Amino acid sequence: MHIAIIGAGLAGLSCARLLRQHGHRVVVFEREEEAGGRVATHQTELGGFDYGAQYFTADSGLFRREVRQWQEAGWVLPWEGRLVTLEDGHARPAGRSGGTTRPRMVGVPGMAALAGELAGGIDLRTGQTVVRIEKYGEKWLLGIQSETVAIEATAGPYDAVVVALPPEEALPLLEPVPGLAEETGQAHTAPCWSLMVGFPRSLELPYDGAWVSNGGRLRWLARDSSKPGRRPGEHWIGHASAEWSSEHLGDEPERVREKMLRAFHEVTRSAVRPVYAKVVRWRHAQATSTLNTDCLWDSQAGIGVCGDWFAAGLDEGGRLENAWLSGHALAVRIG
Repeated sequence: MHIAIIGAGLAGLSCARLLRQHGHRVVVFEREEEAGGRVATHQTELGGFDYGAQYFTADSGLFRREVRQWQEAGWVLPWEGRLVTLEDGHARPAGRSGGTTRPRMVGVPGMAALAGELAGGIDLRTGQTVVRIEKYGEKWLLGIQSETVAIEATAGPYDAVVVALPPEEALPLLEPVPGLAEETGQAHTAPCWSLMVGFPRSLELPYDGAWVSNGGRLRWLARDSSKPGRRPGEHWIGHASAEWSSEHLGDEPERVREKMLRAFHEVTRSAVRPVYAKVVRWRHAQATSTLNTDCLWDSQAGIGVCGDWFAAGLDEGGRLENAWLSGHALAVRIG
């Protein structure tokens, strides 16, 4: 079959790789200029910043086997960072893993490198936003918008279409299949503002990552340069809480940057001034309600949906493992 996949995050890439192994002809459309979604690294003169997904773990046997292959290929390595919980500026050990006994894995030399490896060999068309799906006989056409082309283009026809997007972005595209749209509408995500900040010297903090309790604005901090394969230096990531990010979703980035920098200094009790600071807004960063299945597939229509907002047999959603398992499961269903 000729299959279009909308979204080149981990779910879309997972689905595309297995479909290609099954002998299908696959095209992946991605609105950003690079694949990966939240598996992202921002490159600067100071080095890279993993401003999206910080690390991942593997709980299911299927995903553990996949991750072992990635590790053997040199795509990922374990991150043995010192992790704590911060409360009112005081750090206490977070345990082996802050809730998981599995190793924390990271892409090398950045999280985006993993997405790049997974996208290898795939017909990936970046900078193209799919704005509609419409029936064309027994097949499907896609309406495509691109900054480089003034008018909307059409791609297809395709025998099947996979929508690998957050539920809020998937809904408008699923209008031709009301049943899938109704189920997709039951899942929801929350936003997150991400802070990237570099310092001229060490902050001399006794931890590499921290879950922030009672932090108000911030919920997570990480010394990005403590991860394997990174450039030396004092590079930190800060993630705002879902509540604060929702409240300030429409704020100007400059204002958010100043507020998050202030919160970073308050939480870490550091007075060192940064030499680099930038914020990025993730509108759909974390699944807040998931669907208790692994994916959606309408075999008669030839439309499927996957993403990290499917439970996929795990206790919670929103993880990289959810995304990979969901994309893999959909490819299995398509056959």
